[in-house]
Amino acid sequence: MKYDKNIYEGLFITRLNRFNALVKLNNEEITVHVPNTGRCKEILKEGTKIFLREELNPTRKTKYDLIAAMKGKMLINIDSQIPNKVVNEALINGKIDNLKKYSQINKEKTFGKSRFDFKLSTEDEKEIYYLEVKGVTLEENGHCRFPDAPTERGTKHILELIEAKNQGYGAGVLFLIQLEDVKVFSPNDITDKKFAEALKLAKENSVDILAYNCKVYKDGIEIKDPISVIL
Repeated sequence: MKYDKNIYEGLFITRLNRFNALVKLNNEEITVHVPNTGRCKEILKEGTKIFLREELNPTRKTKYDLIAAMKGKMLINIDSQIPNKVVNEALINGKIDNLKKYSQINKEKTFGKSRFDFKLSTEDEKEIYYLEVKGVTLEENGHCRFPDAPTERGTKHILELIEAKNQGYGAGVLFLIQLEDVKVFSPNDITDKKFAEALKLAKENSVDILAYNCKVYKDGIEIKDPISVIL
């Protein structure tokens, strides 16, 4: 997918809080919105080249969103609103092998006490599949992990997927890695042991654990290849 808004290059200075950062754009220090409440400490460092998307909403307090940053030679997208859009595009275009048979795509559907990102079904609606999407930005030496901060909500989603599977539905979680040069994905059991345990339990209950990397551009992002998962 390509952004339909202007993209500008700047330099990161500091994170002011979970939602805002101070950056330098055209030699001027400005406050921008960070559309990612994760820590991103290994990415957002002082002096890092970053990319800003212009937001033309007159009611906003900030004019730009900080959507991507360079980590060495890698461009990493950090916009937490992007993964669902990328996966939706991939589902429409049949780019996720395990899910090609599901032609009906519905977003934000409730199951139990959770709202999953997608409810998929075959054309005759005889087969239903619940899919949750998690964006991944934490990377070290080609090894990506999730989450980069504890997530009770994420653990709850995994347990609900197990329940969906036990009730006869298809169920899966797709970790969308928002960068390209990666080799493997694992849950971050150091940061969130409960999430890692829930993910292993999901695998034992035949919930699909999928991971895909992305081709990232300064003005867009698209799903690329499946990545090995080690639990």
